[in-house]
Amino acid sequence: MATVPDTQNTPHPDGLGVPPESPPGDWFAIWTRSRHEQVVREQLEHKQIEAFLPTITRWSRWKDRRKKIAWPLFPGYCFARFDPEFRLAILRCTGVVNIVSVAGEPAPIEAHQIESIRRLVDIDFRYDPCPLIHEGMMVEVVHGPLRGVVGRLVRKGSHARLVLAVDLIGQAVSVEVDAADVKAY
Repeated sequence: MATVPDTQNTPHPDGLGVPPESPPGDWFAIWTRSRHEQVVREQLEHKQIEAFLPTITRWSRWKDRRKKIAWPLFPGYCFARFDPEFRLAILRCTGVVNIVSVAGEPAPIEAHQIESIRRLVDIDFRYDPCPLIHEGMMVEVVHGPLRGVVGRLVRKGSHARLVLAVDLIGQAVSVEVDAADVKAY
């Protein structure tokens, strides 16, 4: 009688416990070191883990030339689909800081959110990253002549309406700024 090898307990060739034929799990955000998003994506793919790094084409300028470069749409993050039980394989990749977690457990991302972003970057539409800010939030201007100014966002559109207040005297002034020039404070 011939014995059949037990493939259920066969470790992955890299010894990190990710079975090569494991079914994909949920999507997770992986926090990377600065400018290591591409390196992390390549390492995940080498380990046969489905990875997604959405990019946007931007012009980069050096002293002697300009060149179009694919920049991460969400700097500092890469996305991967895996079973959280095998997270050690992710954490051992060079450039990985951590897996975005809630209460110490990797926080899954809804599949439709990743699919929506994937569809957007696959078509030839013009798109730009923008901060996830809401009306009523305290925001800081990060670009332009008002850089460093902090105020409350009262309207968000292509131009955001920012209110700067002196609470003690109950007075305020509002100004329009480009929505892409503000971030949550």
